[in-house]
Amino acid sequence: MDVLVVGAGIVGAACAKELAAAGLSVGILEKSEPGFGATAAGMGHILVLDDSEAQIRLTAYSRHLWHEFSPSDRTEFRTTGTLWVASNEEEMEAIELRRDFYRKYGIDAEVVGRDQLYELEPALTPGLAGGMRIPSDAVLYPPTATSELLDRAFRSGAKYFQSEIKRVGPHSVELVNSEIVEASHVVLATGADAIDLLPSLPLRKRKGHLAITDRLPRPLIRHQLIETGYLQSAHGSDNASVAFNLQPRSTGQLLIGSSRQFESSREVELPIVERMLKRAVSYVPALRDCVVTRIWTGFRAATPDGLPLIGPYPDIPGLILATGHEGLGITTSLATAKLVVQHVTGAKAEIDPTPYLPDRPFAAGQKALR
Repeated sequence: MDVLVVGAGIVGAACAKELAAAGLSVGILEKSEPGFGATAAGMGHILVLDDSEAQIRLTAYSRHLWHEFSPSDRTEFRTTGTLWVASNEEEMEAIELRRDFYRKYGIDAEVVGRDQLYELEPALTPGLAGGMRIPSDAVLYPPTATSELLDRAFRSGAKYFQSEIKRVGPHSVELVNSEIVEASHVVLATGADAIDLLPSLPLRKRKGHLAITDRLPRPLIRHQLIETGYLQSAHGSDNASVAFNLQPRSTGQLLIGSSRQFESSREVELPIVERMLKRAVSYVPALRDCVVTRIWTGFRAATPDGLPLIGPYPDIPGLILATGHEGLGITTSLATAKLVVQHVTGAKAEIDPTPYLPDRPFAAGQKALR
């Protein structure tokens, strides 16, 4: 085949769909169930983030692709917008700078004062300073979105195989039963598990907890709500961190995040969950009366600079990486797929692929790819 995509999470499914649509013969290899790994542990937000120029370009491009993709109703895709919440005047000053940065890249962003904040979201705790609204951000349900991407890949001729691989070689993979599967290109889209196959990758497994409530009799919030300190939590130290992140679901439920920690087991850790829920209640007090029906965890692949690894792996001919998205794999899956197609076919990319190449230099003290 032309391309073998290893991993059927949302990134792998998006790559398979885009590669098959380009007329290539595509195989999809998955060891368990589609969307079972980091995809199932994601909040499903489609949002533009401004941690760096490379990040805002990638997330903005991918958000545009999601709106262009027009997901079906089963994906629960809704343009809720994101409301970044500022606790005090210092955070409001930072919000205004962020607003200007968004607008520099053509992203619609508006500063929200205290009165307007409570008009938009009356359930927020009293005393907050204001915030910033990004109206075109959206939410979806990642497992069904992955299924829809795979369905479109299958309609374009992609084939699905279920097996685990033992190693990656030049233009090939070796399965656990020692069978060799060859392809002109192999796309490795296994998220945090990529480091198990390629230990030299600059990746670390970062665990996150999520909680979801029972169905509420009436909507409590309308926007995805995120505290302004979220980015510091997302790219913070090795210590476990939590940040307020609350998402309305079309089912009437509320999805509560978020936590991040390195070097941890897969088990739910109740002290972390308690911190996360207390943080959420401090912003939306009515959550105290909601019933949490499920808590679960997942591992995301984190890189030293917070950007994914998308492009050729220099030491293995024919291998292309599509991993390292951490908590942004849902948002950036479609843009990642476009970049992967560009690397496979040589087509012109809509955004500069250089910041995401696997052999880019990393910060001092961090291990490089080579």
